[in-house]
Amino acid sequence: MPEPSSPSPNHLLSLLLILCLIVTNSNAAATTSQRFKEAPKFYNSPDCPSLNAESNSDEANDMCSDQAVHVAMTLDAAYLRGSMAAILSVLQHSSCPENIRFHFVASASVDAVSLRQTISNSFPYLKFRIYPFDDSAVAGLISTSIRAALDCPLNYARNYLADLLPQCVHRVVYLDSDLVLVDDISKLAATPLGDQVVLAAPEYCNANFTSYFTPSFWSNPTLSLTFAGRKACYFNTGVMVIDLRRWRAGDYTTKIVEWMELQKRMRIYELGSLPPFLLVFAGNIAPVDHKWNQHGLGGDNFQGLCRNLHPGPVSLLHWSGKGKPWSRLEANRPCPLDALWAPYDLLQTPFTLES
Repeated sequence: MPEPSSPSPNHLLSLLLILCLIVTNSNAAATTSQRFKEAPKFYNSPDCPSLNAESNSDEANDMCSDQAVHVAMTLDAAYLRGSMAAILSVLQHSSCPENIRFHFVASASVDAVSLRQTISNSFPYLKFRIYPFDDSAVAGLISTSIRAALDCPLNYARNYLADLLPQCVHRVVYLDSDLVLVDDISKLAATPLGDQVVLAAPEYCNANFTSYFTPSFWSNPTLSLTFAGRKACYFNTGVMVIDLRRWRAGDYTTKIVEWMELQKRMRIYELGSLPPFLLVFAGNIAPVDHKWNQHGLGGDNFQGLCRNLHPGPVSLLHWSGKGKPWSRLEANRPCPLDALWAPYDLLQTPFTLES
């Protein structure tokens, strides 16, 4: 009997994208029927710079101001409830909330009008823009990882921020949708990057860095020498401060894509969009205090078990991992720390809808 043929890469990719759509759309119907409460308006403190005077109230220039704090996030149906909570937390704890500009990246295939209306209804005064992300730009580069949600094209949009956002935006804080801030984001945005560094993030040098790459990577001297002369440490890409001018000048999107292309030819890592960032930037980033990413609150990527806070102060709580606070609350099986996320939840419950 002839041996069964292996599925082609294109067939595997199709299966991957179908699985991603199933994961994303499992909550999509519920999400589109969800309604969110209007958040209170937050005002600048007296010593905040006036961006309107600087930009002469021109909307295009208003979204470009270097004095504004620029925040980039992705938007999708499955995580929209988390995104709304994250936005509220950023505004609530900012000393200059009217000076924050949000840059949202959404799949080009979604209803951007509906997304815009949802955000505007809850945050009528928010200054924001939605940028369409063409999934096909990255779909052919995705390799299956340990959790299907990590394989969705939008999870790779952070690679392309320098191309998606206007050239006039020079520095941006990238935030995942499964987090809340309990401190002023302007402090994070002001992280010193020095003369050459492209991005800043909290580093975790106690993590087993070698585990993020396969044995075939470490056994190949040509590849493993990538980290020669670099004190490479793990960092979480869910919270980053990025100098977009330096990114563009160094063509770092191409550098990341080249590693993803190699991954398609020989498997050198297992975990979604993180390893290419480590390959390009680990050991060459500006440090950020760990309080700005108390990550892992969603547990591991398999079971999403409850976790405790790491020792030390907290400025940002991040439910990275499989377990999301809104899902656990919805299932009436919350973890203790999910109570810290709940006050930022803008979802209108059936009770509030009836009242």
